[in-house]
Parts: sequence; C-alpha cells; structure tokens
Amino acid sequence: MATGKLYRQIDNVFISRVHYKFHNGTPTNWWGELIMTEHVKIGDELACILELEDKRRGKCRIKKRVNRAVTGVPPRYVYHFMGTSLLE
Repeated sequence: MATGKLYRQIDNVFISRVHYKFHNGTPTNWWGELIMTEHVKIGDELACILELEDKRRGKCRIKKRVNRAVTGVPPRYVYHFMGTSLLE
C-alpha cells in the first residue's frame, strides 16, 4: 500500500498519515480505500483533501467501511474514499 496524507477540507488542517490503495477511474472519478496510521477520532463521513505519494492532491469524501475487519488496538478502521475534484 502507498503512503499519503489526509487533510480536513474546510481549513486544510493535517489529520493523519494514511496507507491507501488507489483506483483511478477518470480524472474526476477516482476512488480507493485507506487506513489511518495514527489513531484519530473522526465521524463516519468527512470531506477531506488526500495527498498521494506522488504529491498530487484532490478533494474527496471518506466514509467508514462497516463491512471490513477492524485491526489493531486502538482500532484502525478501513475507509472508502471517492474523489470530488481533479488530482493536481
């Protein structure tokens, strides 16, 4: 899995480093799954900016995957992300 960074979209504040699996559909329809490397409490859905390993950034929405196994203590959830802007 690749390593990236996640920022809150509203104020561009750093949330966590993430391990992600990226699937590129079209320039405005990209998606994948991510796991945060640090224990961070966030809601079930959040508007974010994802910075990929190659430094491209894009706005996305993340949503907690409830049908995936949780790993570690404290728990690390798997999140699904869907791009809402171009990757630049």
